[in-house]
Amino acid sequence: MGIYLLRRLLLIVPTLFGIMLINFLVIQLAPGGPLEQVMARYTSSDNAMQGRLSSGGSETLGGGGGVTGGGGDSRYRGARGLDPQFIKELEVQFGYDKSLGERFLKMAGDYLRFDLGTSFFQARPVIDLILDKLPVSISLGLWTTLIIYFISIPLGIAKAVRDGSRFDVWTSGVIVLGYAVPAFLVAVLLIVFFAGGSFWSIFPLRGLVSDNFHELGLWRKIGDYAWHMTLPILSMVISGFATLTLLTKNSFLDEINKQYVVTARAKGLGESAILYAHVFRNAMLIVIAGFPAAFIGILFTSSLMTEVIFSLDGLGLLGFQAAEKRDYPIIFGTLYLFSLIGLITSIVSDFTYTLVDPRIDFERREN
Repeated sequence: MGIYLLRRLLLIVPTLFGIMLINFLVIQLAPGGPLEQVMARYTSSDNAMQGRLSSGGSETLGGGGGVTGGGGDSRYRGARGLDPQFIKELEVQFGYDKSLGERFLKMAGDYLRFDLGTSFFQARPVIDLILDKLPVSISLGLWTTLIIYFISIPLGIAKAVRDGSRFDVWTSGVIVLGYAVPAFLVAVLLIVFFAGGSFWSIFPLRGLVSDNFHELGLWRKIGDYAWHMTLPILSMVISGFATLTLLTKNSFLDEINKQYVVTARAKGLGESAILYAHVFRNAMLIVIAGFPAAFIGILFTSSLMTEVIFSLDGLGLLGFQAAEKRDYPIIFGTLYLFSLIGLITSIVSDFTYTLVDPRIDFERREN
């Protein structure tokens, strides 16, 4: 196992390099980069001022801002009317005075030292922004994953034991509905029904805690936190428990139909003893070992729209706002960390398999 883990760890560097290179090239080709964002602000403010002048105002142009009557730089959309010198200053500020290859190699070198750069539009180190937002996303991801496991495992076992029964059919209908409805739609429906949308105003509409959170006692803080987290977590649980429930059911069904279960029944063992003493460990292998990957998947994917809808200041909302503003340091910084954590998590998942079932040997399988 040690050689296998070392091999996987060594593969992290080239894999990360490839992921970052592909995404760097794709994002650079996307229109409306950070320079265009800044230029659009200046040109829109210039047009507004021109409108006031034409309507009889006494304001005068000039004196900074980089707006002239020139043609601007044709390489950038929205550069018309901007001073070429001003555009060159923007290029230096955003690093666009260097070639594409130089920018990528500098970024890769900085990331090896975990220097994720500084946000273009928030003037703060990206690592500080990520650390500020991480607790919110971890709260969503961790509680959602735990609740999904606590619901899905017993439900999946019950469905496997009662396979084909009325209970199995009805719960399958609920599972299909939960799988078909996306998390953001569930979130909107919960807001409409329970957050003052059209019916009841039971839960808060936005935020992780109340404004007076720091003035509350310990138990009231816990209650306030749970009160704010109920709808976001519920929306993610409803749309996320279906896959794990079916995985648990199918895993148990596969084990129940094996020969050793038939042999145990022939020896006179009770169904409970067979289920929990023999079947449970084998059937739960893939379910338990997949916990790290499930947590990371929920943390970095499902929480995005949930954070945006409920105005939770986490990594999902940070990434969404960065994509809107083309804040490349935040986009690449979060992508780098997400990719790194994802790769490490896959190794942890493999290691968890061996802890749950020592009979698994990845080194022997590779040979």
